[in-house]
Order: sequence, then structure tokens, then C-alpha cells
Amino acid sequence: MIYRTIIVQAIHGKRGVIMEMKEKKHNIKCNLRDLMWENRIASINQLSIATEISRQTLHRLDNGEAAGIQLETLEKLCNFFKCEITDLFEIEKQ
Repeated sequence: MIYRTIIVQAIHGKRGVIMEMKEKKHNIKCNLRDLMWENRIASINQLSIATEISRQTLHRLDNGEAAGIQLETLEKLCNFFKCEITDLFEIEKQ
């Protein structure tokens, strides 16, 4: 996943606050949260412990912030959820 950084200025009272927003450059959606729901996994932390995948990696996948995925991570998730790669990822139509 490649992101382009966009800087936005928001006004809060008299002070200006600089916020950084990231715009996606791809249309790949990770269905991690849906699979977690179906398998009664309550949190990223719980999934991290069960799969031995770092919370940071899972968080990035869940939030669409991942630039890529290791094959080992992909295999662990598919084995854990007993699913195919196409169940985990999909290409969103624009």
C-alpha cells in the first residue's frame, strides 16, 4: 500500500492545529475485522496472541495502513481463520 500524505489545517478556537491525513493509493480492502467478528475474536491484541503476529502489523492491516504483507503473516492468518486469501482481501470497485 502506498500513501500520499496530505497536510490539513484545522482551526480549534484561536489556535491552528496541523493534522496529517493519509490518502490511500490502492483499492485493496482487508476483511480482518469481519473475520474477527465471525470467529469471536474481540480485539487485535487477542488475535496477536493467538497468531503470534505483532499488534502493529494487525493494526496496520485492520486500518488499511499496511504497505504490504509478509507471506508468513498471510499464511498464519489464513490458517487461523481457516480461510482463503480471497476471504481476507478484496479489491474494491470505484
